[in-house]
Amino acid sequence: MNKSMYTSSSTYSSALQTNKVLRNTYALLSMTLLWSAIVAGVSMAFNLPRPGLIIMLVGFYGLLFLTEKNRNNGMGLVFTFLFTGFLGYTLGPILNMYVGAGMGDVVLTALGGTALAFLGSSAYALTTKRDLSFLNGMLMAGFVVLLIGTVANIFLHLPMLYLAMSGLFILFSTGAIMLTTQQIIRGGENNYISATITLYVSIYNMFISLLSILGVMNDD
Repeated sequence: MNKSMYTSSSTYSSALQTNKVLRNTYALLSMTLLWSAIVAGVSMAFNLPRPGLIIMLVGFYGLLFLTEKNRNNGMGLVFTFLFTGFLGYTLGPILNMYVGAGMGDVVLTALGGTALAFLGSSAYALTTKRDLSFLNGMLMAGFVVLLIGTVANIFLHLPMLYLAMSGLFILFSTGAIMLTTQQIIRGGENNYISATITLYVSIYNMFISLLSILGVMNDD
């Protein structure tokens, strides 16, 4: 009897913890997306220049490292907003380029497509009984392919390779969203800052990749 009560109490506590992580993750993700949109809008309004490759790499990986390093203390939230704000700033010049080329509709389509893809991926992960842990290996292999392809295209500048990489980024991001979401609800991910960053980066990459593909398709 006591053992049964203990098991029931433990299960209840685990469910509460899972719901808390999921709730905090979605709340923080919403705030970071709004914050990024505001920074991107300011970046567009002031026509700020696009950061070079070195600044982009240092800013992205530097702030990502600091965010993960401080994920268990109050500074983790500070670096989370610095990181997402930096990526919001990088969006400004990109969006200005599309709007300036008369492709504002492409931006809206990419935004809508990204939202639908995220909602669909999250809904599947939240409702499916299938164990998605098999995606771990696929995502690791995909990361290696994307890394090699991205570095190669810096020197080759091949349009078809760029499109292929954009498509792979969308698949990779979709897998990361599904896996992270399921890890949260199954207790495999108990840090909402780490979960938020993974989901945010996936959404960012998905949007940029979809924007690139639609931009090429609408380029006259």
